[in-house]
Amino acid sequence: MTTYTYVATCLFGLEKLLGAELDALGYTRTETMDGRVYFTGGLDAIPRCNIGLRTAERVYLLLGRFPARSFTELFDGVAALPWEDFIGRDDAFPVKGHAIRSALFSVPDCQSIVKKAIVDRLGSVYGKSWFDETGVKYQVEFFIFKDVAALMIDTSGIALHKRGYRPAANAAPLRETLAAALAMTARPRNDVLFWDPMCGSGTIPIEAAMLQSRTAPGLNRSFAAEDYPLIPAALWDDARDEAIAAIDEDCTFEAWASDLDPACVKLTRENARRAGVASFIKIFEADARTIEKPDRRGTIVCNPPYGERLLTPEEVETLYCAMGERFATFAPWQIYVLTSHEGFEKLYGRRADKVKKLYNGMIPCNLYQFFRPRS
Repeated sequence: MTTYTYVATCLFGLEKLLGAELDALGYTRTETMDGRVYFTGGLDAIPRCNIGLRTAERVYLLLGRFPARSFTELFDGVAALPWEDFIGRDDAFPVKGHAIRSALFSVPDCQSIVKKAIVDRLGSVYGKSWFDETGVKYQVEFFIFKDVAALMIDTSGIALHKRGYRPAANAAPLRETLAAALAMTARPRNDVLFWDPMCGSGTIPIEAAMLQSRTAPGLNRSFAAEDYPLIPAALWDDARDEAIAAIDEDCTFEAWASDLDPACVKLTRENARRAGVASFIKIFEADARTIEKPDRRGTIVCNPPYGERLLTPEEVETLYCAMGERFATFAPWQIYVLTSHEGFEKLYGRRADKVKKLYNGMIPCNLYQFFRPRS
């Protein structure tokens, strides 16, 4: 079996969780850096990882890496790669990418050089000087970091955080991959109630229910690489059959999703139904500042407003103070709160037992974790 090298990208801070997911799928990690994990596997890795990874944003097939300190080095390195093994004579191959901390910093110029080099390589193989690019689309992406270029083909297409269950969202939606990471960090269990009292569009409890019921995040969507002739359709069928077989039909997990806004409650109900996990989630209207602790073990996981897109900074500070007072009555429950507000602990009235740096899109945030009894 031919072994390929892949790159799975993720939001900053999720590399460890993504690596653990790749380990669980049986693939070998070779390198980890900010926002990406390199690994090896057969062609089966493309469908299995796209369907099964909860914290990855995209899965790329890596064609090669080489020094690129000049446009000549970039052109020669790209032209030396076996593009014809993947891209047919009529296929499309648009190019995009990033350059960070490198001598080659102009992305448009790099984009042009990479395109010219691929055309040169394919032209010599296919005996063509012009490509209409009317066939299968292979999105080429370059990533130049510290003068080393990585050339890749995107196998995902639409970003993996777009599971398909959330066609609409509230004003400040939490990315599904980050919600999955919050759920994974909180370790949902069948005998512990999982509650998001500021659920918005329901992403956190939905991802928790999918995680606990072992419902693959990409089971109900399509991917760019399904059009690639290199990958037999049987591999996609096998990966989906494997994902379906893994679903825990006997799962007794229970989540609560509540929000002060009735529109959010309605949206959460629709999203949970589309995700296929509505049976695991009780959805209702409630004010997080006045909720009462049920007589059972539980965990609160939430992503309250930051004062950037929802509420004013003053309103957010008042909310965080009220959260600290109300959530204190839930002891000994574990509490997980994601926010970008640097003064959260002071407003909440308690120092977190652990703080994890994460990014909500481009917004730097902290996940404040409270799991020890108050001293």
